[in-house]
Amino acid sequence: MKMKVINMLLIISLFSCSKDDDNSEVIIPEPIVYVQSITINGSDITSGTTGQMTAEVLPTNANNKTIVWSSSNETIATISSSGLITAYQNGTVIITATAIDKNVITATKEIKISSFTTTAYDYTVSTTAELLSALANVSAGETIFLNGGNYVVNSKITLSISGEEGNEITILGQTEGARVKLDFSSMSENSSNQGIVLTGNFWHIKGIDIYKAGDNGLQIKGNNNLIEFCTFSECADTGLQIDDGASNNTILNCDSYFNADSSIENADGFACKLSAGTGNKFIGCRAWQNLDDGWDGYLRNTDNITTTYENCWSVKNGYLKDGTKGNGDGNGFKTGGSDDKLLKHNATYKNCIAVGNVYDGFDHNSNRGIVVLYNCAAYDNGKNYSFSSTNPLEKLTIKNSSALGAYGSINATTIDVTHNSWQNGIITSEEDFKGIDYSELLASRKEDGSLPDVNFFHLNSDSDLIDKGIDVGLPFNGSAPDIGVFEY
Repeated sequence: MKMKVINMLLIISLFSCSKDDDNSEVIIPEPIVYVQSITINGSDITSGTTGQMTAEVLPTNANNKTIVWSSSNETIATISSSGLITAYQNGTVIITATAIDKNVITATKEIKISSFTTTAYDYTVSTTAELLSALANVSAGETIFLNGGNYVVNSKITLSISGEEGNEITILGQTEGARVKLDFSSMSENSSNQGIVLTGNFWHIKGIDIYKAGDNGLQIKGNNNLIEFCTFSECADTGLQIDDGASNNTILNCDSYFNADSSIENADGFACKLSAGTGNKFIGCRAWQNLDDGWDGYLRNTDNITTTYENCWSVKNGYLKDGTKGNGDGNGFKTGGSDDKLLKHNATYKNCIAVGNVYDGFDHNSNRGIVVLYNCAAYDNGKNYSFSSTNPLEKLTIKNSSALGAYGSINATTIDVTHNSWQNGIITSEEDFKGIDYSELLASRKEDGSLPDVNFFHLNSDSDLIDKGIDVGLPFNGSAPDIGVFEY
């Protein structure tokens, strides 16, 4: 009987504990249900470049069924947060799905990619040693293909053999996914420590990033070479320099930026200068925040050469990578100049832009040659166009070109300057343009290496610069060419 009383008291006590002091019920929280397993579903990619992965997460009543996707090799394929694989080349990757509730439960699946048409290159390399070996053995008509990744190079590479016209030697870097980076950062700063010196002829180099050489990133001394979709950055002298009689080279869709020496006084983006030969071209190239000039055409030991620039953009040169001013000249395009103030560097600029440069957008220096500017644009430079009456050009032609703000100074022995934004009663203002933010000019290039689409200096439909130019042989719409770098 005593035992029964005790049990009754215990039951009464338990019931009394299920309510709080004001007789409201106490709610006991449900236990957390964690993910216990993940199953990945998806197929190998045998056609196209994408594939969808899904994940079955158990138990079905898990509180948080969110997973994070990852790829073992993003140079082969990446995977988005929704499980969409984007492939860049043939190969095998391990796809991992990880539950985020505890970051403990994972699943993996091997995906093979075989949808890319394989090209039989003469040499395919993935390491610095393999690259150097291929360069030592390559001959005319052959191609060296570099898989994406970082190649540490400790000494200068000299390319002295030559291809032939129609039978070039090609160095081709992977441009889809991870690009090819030749890393020369172990080099000391020294005038003999170029990254690559090209003395041979008929080379085609495409899709290579040259980084932190002890002098020029690439120095060209040969002829008839094509350098395409490459970058040159943080070198201790000019990113790409054409010198030593080099002629008829084309630099296409290349970028050169953040080049500076330790004295904070030298290093251009691009330079066809000193003893360069004639017939060199820059097309679709960009130079920004190089310590000295975007482009430098200063001559020594050569005379009366001609260089062509088409669709080239020069932005904020004279500034360092951190945005501070250096001690360099800070010109966008330095057309020429020489020690004796007598040498001629003839230069033609078509649809080129100079903006935000510390000193001059388009600079005369002491060039005594013939300079032509067609459909160019300058804005926010120390001086937009600067052609001095001291040691003047033989002839200066400027047509269909624009300046936002003061145009600068226009002088030469012979002048043919007509149909520009500061002439014929035209008033040019910000309202003429869809945009004046020149940071747009530094956006990523398109997949084929061409320049990005921008709003900068594109004309509004009511701009009085439309159809106010003169035919200079460049394509145009309407009754006459527009003034400025972009045709409406």
